Amino acid sequence: MSSRILIVGLNYAPENTGIAPYTAGMARALREDGWDVEVVTGLPHYPQWQVHEGYPREDGPLEVIDGVPVRRIPHPVPHDAGQLRRLGMEIVFGLRAARAPWGKPDVVVVITPALFASAIVRVRAALTRTPVLVWVQDIYTAGLSETGAAGGLVTRVMRAVEGAFLRSCNGVVVIHDRFSDYLRRHMGMAGERITTVRNWTHIAEAPTVDTAALRQRFGWGPEDVVVLHTGNMGAKQDLPNVAAAAQIAERRGAPLRFVLVGGGHQRPQLEELAATTPRFEVLPSVDNDTYAGLLRAADILLVNERAGLKEMCVPSKLTSYFTAERPVLAAVEAEGPSAAELAAADAGIRVAPGDPEALVDGALRLHEEWVATGDTVHRGGRRYVREVLSRGAAVRSFVSALGKLRPGLVAEDRAPATVNS
Repeated sequence: MSSRILIVGLNYAPENTGIAPYTAGMARALREDGWDVEVVTGLPHYPQWQVHEGYPREDGPLEVIDGVPVRRIPHPVPHDAGQLRRLGMEIVFGLRAARAPWGKPDVVVVITPALFASAIVRVRAALTRTPVLVWVQDIYTAGLSETGAAGGLVTRVMRAVEGAFLRSCNGVVVIHDRFSDYLRRHMGMAGERITTVRNWTHIAEAPTVDTAALRQRFGWGPEDVVVLHTGNMGAKQDLPNVAAAAQIAERRGAPLRFVLVGGGHQRPQLEELAATTPRFEVLPSVDNDTYAGLLRAADILLVNERAGLKEMCVPSKLTSYFTAERPVLAAVEAEGPSAAELAAADAGIRVAPGDPEALVDGALRLHEEWVATGDTVHRGGRRYVREVLSRGAAVRSFVSALGKLRPGLVAEDRAPATVNS
């Protein structure tokens, strides 16, 4: 009989951005490899911060998504990502998830963020002496510190809480070695209890979407140099910086067109800016096939981070950007993990964050290099994805982390479905 893995996380499919694609992708891969996997999750709401159509706000029957049984836990969804409202959502989800039917899992995997929901679930697991593996997609208190969302005292208290929670878990999975270093330095984690499992791309390498038709559909002319940013629109993305760059491009008469695709609590503000900025537009989230097509329809793919972010952020969009084989422009700190990823993949250039003039100059330089060399520069991204960021490598590392918790965990004996993906 295969070992039973219970995954508890606030975000899951059909959300197609942020943490959800990785949680859902790992659950599916483990299920395909023979593990008995079940998921307890929340109502799909991200990044729009409203419940997806067709999902009731009360308990419903188990869903089955890609062969994985999924139990939805009702919880409030705030209209924005304010810290107190988000905290309330996490606590309600955590309390209800802890009361949900679990059966007898061999291991419980919790996803953070959400930190407080994970901590509540950890308490229930402790009562039954079930090992807990925490999968850290973002370091909660590093985010508070670097975005200025909380004062120094609050941040120190929260760091102590987060550290105590992580140390209480039997094992920790992080998405980058930089996170592992942070947990060892600032939270007293033992290195042998930490496993790095890199996020992978969840888009098709060869999408069926007609990219020329997409450009025409969105009104992008052949003369437009489309600089595309995708994903969440929140404080750490500092997207007003991109709107300011569009204004500079307009004054200079540069052919740049800055486009944002996705959702988030800053979207209404950005839509107001787009209404008065000719070279700046905001599009809603799209399905995976359209997303893959948009990445290839664009000329340049953009990562824009708030100045000062050096620890907390490894944008999941980078893996998808690298697969698209378009040059990447990263307005990020030189010391941060995003800059390190870009250099390792040889997939683009970095400019200073929070500097719209530098953003415009970088986009023009990148486009000129791309055109002058016949699309041959900055194309190492796909190679990097295949060698370092494949789903198969992630699954193998994750199974290794499970094995550290409880030796003897086994999957049902069947042909592997994921190791070569």
